[in-house]
Amino acid sequence: MQKFSGFELFRRALGGHKSWQPQWRNPEPKAEYDVIIVGAGGHGLAAAYYLAKEHGITRVAVIERGWLGGGNTGRNTTIVRSNYLFDESAALYEHAVKLWEGLSQDLNYNVMYSARGVLMLAHNHHDEISFKRHVHANRLNGVDNEWLSAEQVKEFCPPLNIRSMRYPIIGGALQRRGGTARHDAVAWGFARAADSRGVDIIQNCEVTGIRRGPSGAVEGVETSKGFIRAKKVGVSAAGHTSVVMAMAGVRMPLESYPLQALVSEPVKPAFPTVVMSNTIHAYISQSDKGEMVIGAGTDAYTSYSQRGALHVTTHTLDAICELVPQFRRLRMLRNWGGIVDVTPDRSPIIAKTPVPGLYVNCGWGTGGFKATPGSGNVFAHTIAKDEPHKINAPFTLERFRDGFLIDEAAAAAVAH
Repeated sequence: MQKFSGFELFRRALGGHKSWQPQWRNPEPKAEYDVIIVGAGGHGLAAAYYLAKEHGITRVAVIERGWLGGGNTGRNTTIVRSNYLFDESAALYEHAVKLWEGLSQDLNYNVMYSARGVLMLAHNHHDEISFKRHVHANRLNGVDNEWLSAEQVKEFCPPLNIRSMRYPIIGGALQRRGGTARHDAVAWGFARAADSRGVDIIQNCEVTGIRRGPSGAVEGVETSKGFIRAKKVGVSAAGHTSVVMAMAGVRMPLESYPLQALVSEPVKPAFPTVVMSNTIHAYISQSDKGEMVIGAGTDAYTSYSQRGALHVTTHTLDAICELVPQFRRLRMLRNWGGIVDVTPDRSPIIAKTPVPGLYVNCGWGTGGFKATPGSGNVFAHTIAKDEPHKINAPFTLERFRDGFLIDEAAAAAVAH
């Protein structure tokens, strides 16, 4: 893998930048692999990378029906945080944040991780009690989180309107290590690093079936480019996970919903942090290009469409305009949607399945991007060892049967 550095940039500039190599190959699929990952989003690519790096499994194919990073990885609002309420969730997301902090160096690729802080606003007494509970629970788990008064919120993020609004701001919970990363760079960085270790990334190759042998174990996948044999298959297909898993006869406790986001025209730096509000149902940050990145909750209906209802985004913009009045004259540039897969307890599934050799990583709802490196890391361990890592051990399919739920539905900010 060619190394990126300031010196290398200067050296190649002397040759007119004509000697750069493609960042990853575009191979045709082999007849057989040790592991196949279905889905070339952040989670699937990360799993392939860690399989190769930490477990020495390099005969891996990542199969994507579209283009690399074209699903939810390239359609989210790029927020990174770990201030979840329950011990199991906090451990998983904190594992991810620790990997985020050194990810650019690990991949030799700038993922543009920016620890600008994530500020969750409280607008009423219930919000205040809930977030203070989060603060105390996080501290017990070694996760940074602190309570700010309304005046401290205003000092930390001056553009906020804390008083003259329908739901005045009475305080907020701040995780200073939270922030954002560049979604495309994350996908590209993991793809480049995985490819350099021998992983085949096969784009425009749709999985049409999962073949099982007489014993019930996985034998491989049927694709639009033919049958590919593998004894282990990991599914990381976000909103289409239930469709893919049904090919193996596994019914998943998932519902898929559209989730919308939009960005404004670019402006000079004006918003220093990530702000989330559950009460008025909106969140906002400013990208490195200057655009205001705005997100809402999921649409109310289930769908596999990558677009949602207009009233959802207009409601969100109403909330943003009240929260930050100076943004009322901003024009919106783009609006898009992704497909999120949601479990009954709003926590993910990273686990073995009843089918031998079949593994699944799904159910992230609106919180998948922030977990990308941590999710890929523990999913790779689960596939390689055929048993869960201690961090993802609670996130099994069986918890819905046995009643050991990790109920982040009300505990998490906004939709998840």
